[in-house]
Amino acid sequence: MSPPLEPGEHLDLLKEAIAAEAGAHRALRAGDADTAGYGFRAAERRYRASWEIAPPGSYGRLVGMLKAAVLAGDATGAAAFARAALGDEAASPTASYALAIALMVDGEDDAAAAAAAGMRDGDEPFGRAAAAIQALAARDRPAYTEALGAIVEDFEGRTDHLTGVPIADTALMLEAFAEPRGMAVQPVSPLMPRLPAQA
Repeated sequence: MSPPLEPGEHLDLLKEAIAAEAGAHRALRAGDADTAGYGFRAAERRYRASWEIAPPGSYGRLVGMLKAAVLAGDATGAAAFARAALGDEAASPTASYALAIALMVDGEDDAAAAAAAGMRDGDEPFGRAAAAIQALAARDRPAYTEALGAIVEDFEGRTDHLTGVPIADTALMLEAFAEPRGMAVQPVSPLMPRLPAQA
């Protein structure tokens, strides 16, 4: 079990980020692209603000910031911020995840695949996400389809979701990367609403 987070402004901002993300998830499931986009942008800003004052090693804030930015439709600025914060090497599976996402945003797929290798030291969800990122980077559609399916299945089997809203946001982010690479799978699931760019 992870130790409790230290109280303070960074934690307040983290809770605000998760609340904004929850609103975006509800709007996305309802087909309200404008409200979803606003919520994701709000979440992106709050995750970033939380990261800036959080204890060292709080890399999950960068992952949250990047994921929200990708789902909002433009993660260029978030990727630049994350890469500046992380440098060229990642210190943990979570940092590797953040770096891999940022590199995918920038179209540096080979480097993203290398960063994703560092995710495999994490838990099973990290391994599944790493497999999907590496398959996208290799343009291996069968492997990506298999990895994405496993991610969606995992989310469908969960009783608890970070935001309280049942949605496979990791799979949605990966599909946002797959679309311009001509590899989108578009799995049918109640947890996979269409992103605004795909509607």
